[in-house]
Amino acid sequence: MKPSLICCSLLVAGAALAAPGQDRPQDYAWSMPVQVPAGAGIVQLILPRDVYLHASSASLADLRLFDADGKRLAYAIGAPPAQSATQRTAIPARIFPVTGAPATGDGLQGIDIRTADDGRLLSVSTRAGTAATTAMLQALILDLGKQTQDKRIAALRFTPPTRTDNYSAQVLLEVSDDLKQWDAIGTTTLNWLSNSDTQTLANDSIAFAPRAFRYARLSWQAGEPLAFAAITAQAVSETEIAPARASIVLQGLPGKQANEWRYATPLAIPADSIALQLTRNNVVLPVTLGVYRQNSYVPRHRLHLRHQARPAQGAYFDPLLSTTFYRIGLDGKERISGDLAMPVTQTGEWVLQTATELQLDASDAPALRLGWTPATVVFLASGKPPYQLAFGNSNAAAVAQPLSQVAPGFKTDELLALKTASAGPLHPNGGAAAPARATKDGAPWRLAALWGALLLGVGVLGFFAWRLLTQMKQEQQEQTELQKSGQQQTGQQ
Repeated sequence: MKPSLICCSLLVAGAALAAPGQDRPQDYAWSMPVQVPAGAGIVQLILPRDVYLHASSASLADLRLFDADGKRLAYAIGAPPAQSATQRTAIPARIFPVTGAPATGDGLQGIDIRTADDGRLLSVSTRAGTAATTAMLQALILDLGKQTQDKRIAALRFTPPTRTDNYSAQVLLEVSDDLKQWDAIGTTTLNWLSNSDTQTLANDSIAFAPRAFRYARLSWQAGEPLAFAAITAQAVSETEIAPARASIVLQGLPGKQANEWRYATPLAIPADSIALQLTRNNVVLPVTLGVYRQNSYVPRHRLHLRHQARPAQGAYFDPLLSTTFYRIGLDGKERISGDLAMPVTQTGEWVLQTATELQLDASDAPALRLGWTPATVVFLASGKPPYQLAFGNSNAAAVAQPLSQVAPGFKTDELLALKTASAGPLHPNGGAAAPARATKDGAPWRLAALWGALLLGVGVLGFFAWRLLTQMKQEQQEQTELQKSGQQQTGQQ
C-alpha cells in the first residue's frame, strides 16, 4: 500500500472518530413545550424554574431548543436586560404675570419677587417709581413647585383664554432654580385657528429634553402677549422594573458534625440571596454558611469569614458568610429575618453550621431558601413549530451563540420590545438514558474520549506502518531472487 493511501485512510478514520453524534431531543432527560407568539421571528424566553432544578450543567451547557422535526434552534443566553417604566404626570403651574417692564435680559429689572422660605413663589409686582409703569403684559413667570430627584419636566402645554379663536405668537422659554440665573431652552410658535364649525387647529405646547427646574419664564418674541388660562407641565419619571425572580426551599439533613446541617442543591442554581425559615418561635440563630471543598480549591468570594485552617489532604469546610437569622414574636406580631444578598454561588450542597450550642432535632431543622434571577434566552423561531426546550444531559457541550449572531443589527430598545415566549409543563423523556453525573460540564468524559481517539489513531498508524514495512521486505526479497535467477542464466550461457 502506498503512503498516500495510508494518509487518506487515517484521515477518514480520524474524521469518523471526531464527528459528533446527532443532537436529538431524546438525548435529554427533560423537556418543556415552548409556545411562540404568532408572527414573531425572534423571541425571548425567561428560563423556567424547572430548568435550574433539572439541568445537568452549572453553566446550562446542556440547554437545547428543538423544532417539531428535531432540528436544533440557534439561541443566545444572558442576564435579563434592565428595564424601566416611564410615568407621566401633569403638574399645573402657578402663573404670575409681569407687567410694565421687559422680562428679557439676565434678570427682572424693576420687578419685586417675593418667595416663601420653602421657595414657593408668593407674588411678582412692579416696583414703585420705575420708568415703565404701564399695565401692558410683558412676560409670565411660572412656579412648578419643588420637584423630586427622579422627576424631570419634558414639556409645557398652554390653554388659551375662553373665546380665543385665532392667535399666533412666538415665545421664548427660560428656566431657573433660583430666579436669578436663567437658561433659555427653546422657542416655539403657539397658535390656535378656529373655523365656523368650532373646529380648532392648535399648536399648544413646547417640548424639550427632560430636565429638572422649578421656575420658568415665558416672554414674547413675536405676536401679542397673552394671559393664558392655564399652563400645565408634563413631568416624566423612570422607574426600574425588577427582573423576575425564582426561589427554592431546601430541607436539611444532619451533617457529620454536631450542629451541622447539609442541604442538597441543584447545581445549576446561581443563588444570589439566601435565608433561613425557622420553625421555632423566639429564636436567634447565629450561623455560618459555606460549602465543603477539596484542599486544591482557592475560594474567590468570602463575606464575614472566620479564619479556618485547611487540612493537608481531603475536604475542608469553606465558610462563605456568617450572619444571624431570627424569628421573634413581639406584641402579637413576628419579626423574621429576610433574604440576605450575596455574590452568585453555585454548589451541589450548602452546609450550615450553628455558632451556638442550640440543639435542633430533625423536626426543628431550619429550611434553607435560595433565590436567583433566571436568565433570558433569545432564539430564532425558525423551523417547524411546535418547539421544545430540552435539558438534562451531563455530556452535552455548550451551543449558545453570541446575541449579535442570533439577533444581528437589533438595537437595545428593539431587544426590549421582543415578544415573549412561554414554556409549558415539565415532561420526562422516557427514552433518554439517565446521564452520568458530570463535573465541569462533562470535561473528564470528553478528555477520555479524546485520549481514546488518539490512542486508536496511533494504533491504526502502527498497523499500517507494519504492513508497509512487510510489503517493502517482500518486494526486496523478490527483487533479490530475480537478480540471482538472471545471473544464473547468464553463467549457463
